[in-house]
Amino acid sequence: MADPTRPLLELRALRKSYGNAEVQTEILHGIDLRLMPGEFAALIGPSGSGKSTLLNCIGLLEGASSGELLIDGQVTQGLDDAALTALRGRTLGFIFQFHYLLPAFSAQENVYLPVMADQGHATPAMRTRALDLLARVGLADSAQKRPAQLSGGQQQRVAIARALAQHPKLVLADEPTGNLDTRTADEIFALLREVNRSENTTFLIVTHDPRLAARCDRIIRLVDGQIVEDRPNVPQASEPI
Repeated sequence: MADPTRPLLELRALRKSYGNAEVQTEILHGIDLRLMPGEFAALIGPSGSGKSTLLNCIGLLEGASSGELLIDGQVTQGLDDAALTALRGRTLGFIFQFHYLLPAFSAQENVYLPVMADQGHATPAMRTRALDLLARVGLADSAQKRPAQLSGGQQQRVAIARALAQHPKLVLADEPTGNLDTRTADEIFALLREVNRSENTTFLIVTHDPRLAARCDRIIRLVDGQIVEDRPNVPQASEPI
C-alpha cells in the first residue's frame, strides 16, 4: 500500500528534448508536479502542449533529458531497462484512447496477458483475477469473446480491466473516452471513479474534453511544455460527459 503521506508521483524540474547533438528541441520545460495516493486528476491543454510527452515520461516509456522523476519514492533516473520494466509493471496501469487489444485472444486472455508476460507463464490466479475484473466492468458473460465480437465501449472496458490486472497504484489514461459516444463515455468515466474510490487508485487522465475534466478532483493545465495552472476542482458529478 502506498504511503499516504508521500507523493506517489513526483517530478522535479523535469525536461524533455528531442533531436541530435547539433539541434535540440525542448518539449517539456522544467515540470514540477506531485500526485498523492488516491488523487483523481485531469491533465489538460491544447494540442502540441506536451501532454503525451509528459505522460510517456511519467509512464517510463521515454526517459527525461534532465530533472528527477520519482514513483512511489523510487528515483527512476539511472535505472536500467529491466528495473524500469519491473517498476512499470508493478506500479503503473495504462488506458489509451485506442484499446490495443490482441484480436486473436479472448477478453479474459487480453486482461491477463501482460501479467503473464511479466511473470513468464500463466497461472490459475491470473485467470481468476481476469475473470473477476471482467465481472467488475460488467463483462462477466463476455470473457471468452474476442475483441471483434465486442462493441467499442466493451473493448474499452476490457482495456480498463487489463490496466488493473496487476493492482497498479497509478493509472495513466490518455483520452480514455475520446473514441466513445456520450453515454458510453459517461459509463466508462463512472467506472474509473469507482475504482479510484474503492481501491484508492491514483488516476492521471489526459483529456481535451472540458466536461470530463470538470468531473475530476484536480485540474492541471499544460501550455507550451509548462504547467500554467494547477488547482483543486469541485467535480460536477451531475453533468454528463
